[in-house]
Amino acid sequence: MDSSERSTIRSEQKSRKFLKSLIRKQPRDLLLVIGTGVSAAVAPGIPALCSWRSCIEAVIEAAEQLEVLHPGDVAEFRKKVIKDRDLLVVAHDLIRKMSPRTGDTKPNFFQDCLMEVFDNLEQHIQNPVILHSILRLMERGTMVLTTNYDNLLEIFGQQQGKPMESLDLKDKDKVLQWARGHIKYGVLHIHGLYTDPCGMVLDPSGYKDVTQDPEVMGVLQNLYRTKSFLFLGCGETLRDQIFQALFLYTVKNKVDLEHYMLVLKENEDHFFKLQADMLLHGIKVVSYGDCFNQFPEYVQDLTAQICKQKSPDADRVDSTTLLGTSCVDCAKRKLGENGTDSPKRIKQSDN
Repeated sequence: MDSSERSTIRSEQKSRKFLKSLIRKQPRDLLLVIGTGVSAAVAPGIPALCSWRSCIEAVIEAAEQLEVLHPGDVAEFRKKVIKDRDLLVVAHDLIRKMSPRTGDTKPNFFQDCLMEVFDNLEQHIQNPVILHSILRLMERGTMVLTTNYDNLLEIFGQQQGKPMESLDLKDKDKVLQWARGHIKYGVLHIHGLYTDPCGMVLDPSGYKDVTQDPEVMGVLQNLYRTKSFLFLGCGETLRDQIFQALFLYTVKNKVDLEHYMLVLKENEDHFFKLQADMLLHGIKVVSYGDCFNQFPEYVQDLTAQICKQKSPDADRVDSTTLLGTSCVDCAKRKLGENGTDSPKRIKQSDN
């Protein structure tokens, strides 16, 4: 075995290590934050899912093919995608350009372009390992929100017979239900969903109604204080203005919290600096490896470890549960072994 092979094995072994503080979490104590990395791993054949830049580039390409954008505008937007750092602004301008001059975003050609880009998503699912893992955690009470516009998780979940539901910040009642744990298979899209461009949030003004509603902000911020957020495929999420407004910069005493972020470790200096910086936000940065291909398997193994944890009330007997006669007798014996009858038996054994 040469040195390169030994180095590869050591790298793979190191990538399989898990923080005890994370794998000992109960699934219901976690909230998954899904970013573009998850979609990119699940459907690598759709470049638009890989990043914000790739998504905007794909929309511009679709606009050119559908001839809903002047060639001069197409060239101008392509330059902006390369030069401008704030891609949200570019996306917002792109929507406005394909909308009525009144400023009303409905109807518009932007939705047609998105439909072209994200057409037949279910046919492009190549690596469902991560989606299986997420559904497994959701079954056990883990909540999910995403910054993605696609609904790959919901499509896959429905294929598995789960009553998946896509939610966005416009629907206050649904958001409150989800935040209070009443929608088990709900996925909150904080940027909106591609099937409803009018609900897409592309700049700070888009979530003004949400941030000014004390009830909604209260329940959302409470999640950041009471759940451990686990960031999956979220390289740029913490820079996102919407996420910052909802959670990162509005919740105090973040250093006392315990959140987690899985990242690719391409550069050691950058990785350890990121670790130190994120601890100030109460976020523990963990490497899943030095190759993106390791991401799905790491998430699968991590999920298996978390799901091994026994629920603290798994042995409790719910008196309201309808049981058969024999089951009731078993339950009574179990309570006797672990409850108020045990001191009597201990005393009898001493005599």
